[in-house]
Amino acid sequence: MSRFRVVVIGCSLGGFNALSVVLAALPRDFNLPIVVAQHRSSVAQDLALALARVSVLPVRDAEDKELLQPGHVLLAPAGYHLLIQKDRVALSTDLPVSYARPSIDVLFESAVSSFEHAVLGIALTCSNHDGVEGARKIERAGGMMLVQDPATAEADVLPRQVLAVTKRSRTLNLHEIAATMAAFAGGGL
Repeated sequence: MSRFRVVVIGCSLGGFNALSVVLAALPRDFNLPIVVAQHRSSVAQDLALALARVSVLPVRDAEDKELLQPGHVLLAPAGYHLLIQKDRVALSTDLPVSYARPSIDVLFESAVSSFEHAVLGIALTCSNHDGVEGARKIERAGGMMLVQDPATAEADVLPRQVLAVTKRSRTLNLHEIAATMAAFAGGGL
């Protein structure tokens, strides 16, 4: 049994490509809910559909008050913060955080509020510091951060900054991130 109850992923510039690699490598029996905040404009409406084409897991934009389900991927819709509230998600149109809505920090911090040490956070390619504070809180609560190797990220700002402020983060390439997620979901590692 996994020590984790939820996986939260944050990304921006280059995020579609990074998410495509990670989600495509996850097995059909992956048994943790995955919640994603990717900075995106309102014109990027087909992100869920495009990611669903490469993933064996169901992928869709989250709906307010939707229940978290093992093996399902929920994306923050364009223009909304996505928060985890116990076993559900909530959408918010509060002000942007670090110029972003959806905000990675908002997602990460809400996951810690709901699941404390049972959060597996993932910082992928991103061109600003949104997510750094949330990553720090995940680690402080006893959760784990997996960070895309900055040398492989299209935008290395978030990965570099998360590595600078955390002590136990694992630096991995995208295929290693997927393999580690799968191992954690299956109770390994």
